[in-house]
Amino acid sequence: MFRLWAKEWKNNRMIKDTVIEDGREETRTHKVFDALDEVCLQFDLGKPLWLDATVSEFKRHSKARFNQDNFIEEIPFDYLEIHVIEED
Repeated sequence: MFRLWAKEWKNNRMIKDTVIEDGREETRTHKVFDALDEVCLQFDLGKPLWLDATVSEFKRHSKARFNQDNFIEEIPFDYLEIHVIEED
């Protein structure tokens, strides 16, 4: 089972979170992108851009933060954090 935890943070407080589960036989990359798409649907957000720093952080720690620089539209929080908490 693959599980990704997504959290919205504002003023050092978590204001919203969700866990996306995926049991399909897909690559890790597909699961991450599909889970992020689901998070954006649940949180009513546009899809964030994967900047080089974001990709590098995710590769190292299985965790990434998307701040205003990653979004085209204005966001009402400081950053969106995703973290892979379980992998097959």
